[in-house]
Amino acid sequence: MVSSVSQEAVGRVLIAERNPLVIAALRGLFSENSRFFIVDTARTSAELCEKLTLVETDCVLLSWQLEDAEAPDVLADLGRLGFDPKIVLFADTNNPSMVNETIRLGVNGLCYQFEDPEILFATLTAVMQGRICIPYTVLSKISNTPFQQLTARETELLGMLSNGWSNTQIASRTGISENTVKYHLKNLYDKLEVRNRAMAVALYTRERRRNPH
Repeated sequence: MVSSVSQEAVGRVLIAERNPLVIAALRGLFSENSRFFIVDTARTSAELCEKLTLVETDCVLLSWQLEDAEAPDVLADLGRLGFDPKIVLFADTNNPSMVNETIRLGVNGLCYQFEDPEILFATLTAVMQGRICIPYTVLSKISNTPFQQLTARETELLGMLSNGWSNTQIASRTGISENTVKYHLKNLYDKLEVRNRAMAVALYTRERRRNPH
C-alpha cells in the first residue's frame, strides 16, 4: 500500500536491505528522528512485494543488493506486479554506471550509506514531497560516453575482460551462469558498438588512459 505524505506528517519508510547490521543502524538513526517511522523491513525482492501489500508506506529505502536480486531486478519485479512506490536508492558505492542505471530505471532519489544521516533524511523528505533528489555532484559526472551506458554488472565484467578472464572464470567469480555471462557481454558489446571482447578491451584501455578516475 502506497500513500502520499504532507510536510508535517511522519514519513513511513519501508526498508529493503539484506544486511542485518545496516538495518539495525538505520533503526537507531530513525529512532532519533521524529519525522520518519520505519513501518517494516524486507530482505528479498519477493518479501518487499509482499510487504507493500500489507503496510502503508510513503517511501521505500532500497539497497542496491538484496538477498535474491539487485536493484534493477527488484524494480522490474515491482513494475511487473503493478507497484509504483516512491523509491530512494541507498547505495554503498558511487560507481557512475550504477548511478546511470539508477536514473534510467526511474528511482526518485539517491543517497549513499557513507554520507551524513541528515542527507538521507533530506532525500527522503524531498522524495516524499514529490521531487526527484539526485546529488548534483553525481549528475555532473554523468557523461555521454558509451561507458556511461553500461550497467554495474556490465562494467564489472568489462574489467574482468581487461584482465584476460574467460567466460568460465567470470561465471565462477560472479556466481552467475556462463549463459548469463554471454547475455551481459552481448549487451556490453552492443552498447560499446564493438564486435568482440578484444575490441571492447581496447576501447576500455583507451578510456582508462584518457580518464583514469
